[in-house]
Amino acid sequence: MVAALTRVFGVHNLALAEDVVQDAFCRAMEVWKFRGVPENPSAWLMATAKHRAIDVLRRERTARTFAPELGRLLESEWTLVPAVEELFGTAAVKDDLLRMMFSCCNPRLNDDAQVALVLHILCGFGVSEVAAAFLDTEAATQKRISRAKKILAGSKRLFDLADADFARRLSAVHRALYLLFNEGYHGASSESVMQVELCQEAMRLTGLLLERESTATPATFALAALMSLHAARLPGRINASGRLQTLLDQDRSQWDTALIAEGQRLLERSATGSELSEYHVEAAIAAAHARAARVELTNWAQIVALYDKLAVLRPSPIVALNRAIAIAQYQGPERGLDELHAIADLDRFARYPFYFAALADLELRCGRRDAARQHFGEALTRARNPMEREFFEQRIRACEA
Repeated sequence: MVAALTRVFGVHNLALAEDVVQDAFCRAMEVWKFRGVPENPSAWLMATAKHRAIDVLRRERTARTFAPELGRLLESEWTLVPAVEELFGTAAVKDDLLRMMFSCCNPRLNDDAQVALVLHILCGFGVSEVAAAFLDTEAATQKRISRAKKILAGSKRLFDLADADFARRLSAVHRALYLLFNEGYHGASSESVMQVELCQEAMRLTGLLLERESTATPATFALAALMSLHAARLPGRINASGRLQTLLDQDRSQWDTALIAEGQRLLERSATGSELSEYHVEAAIAAAHARAARVELTNWAQIVALYDKLAVLRPSPIVALNRAIAIAQYQGPERGLDELHAIADLDRFARYPFYFAALADLELRCGRRDAARQHFGEALTRARNPMEREFFEQRIRACEA
């Protein structure tokens, strides 16, 4: 809705587009309460936003400038409605969604600001969810989004996909979609450990990139492969009792074999050309896990080697954490603990529970129950939702047994 309305109003009227979206939702709250939810809620909301946009254009076309490329189409009553109708068509909205993603990735913004803008404007993330995706504070994230919106509003039109700056912006779009999927998969939400609809939205938006020749690059195929291979594991992340399961404890018969096959197909498609992105390496790691019918059949040597490569391509505390866990599986828990303690920039983990859970798990495997219980307690104080809290409480009880 925001993308379609911004195409009509112009990027400099982004705030107006967001206001019209809010109006549509408020109208839904009023009408659906009495008439019930319509068969197609999305279509109802889009239609409401479209009609509201037409009203705004009629009322303010003499007082405000709108999208310059639409020009005289919005000035005449004869052409205004047909023009808006066309811009709200399915194909046009898909195109606008892509153009909005690329517009958010303005080179005047740093990478984090670009990604935050995509997550906030196009993916519906609240400030707290964007902050969780960056392991940052809400105050800092709010400032980043506000500054980024001001720069975005300085444009007059959505980004043209034929622009020379296309390749650089595509990389930022990949990163935004990657973080969107991660937020759904790892569930920093205060309500649940997973938000499957966010994973599905990330896969849908990545699918839009695959539909266009210019955006269907090897990195795009690798990103799509990574998402499919991780999404295949979603059914196994929660057991029959509704409890969170680690990768090592999951019932692999619950994994979606169709998604695994799709992920492997996409990974093969990504191998064209000479490009090697972080998504290629992460997808290869996910594929190595998917190929192992049981945990003990996992090729941990290959996975550690892939994490070594990933640490060069995209060094980060999270990559270092996952690498340390893989090393613990390959070379033993003491070696894994050494790697965990050696991670640089540990301050980034101040509010991240799974660093402390990893410490606890390896201490437990070394037979040091008191140390394990202490670390699980630290993880518990940082738990982000009830399911994580229950998981850490269960592990504490196991230490005390």
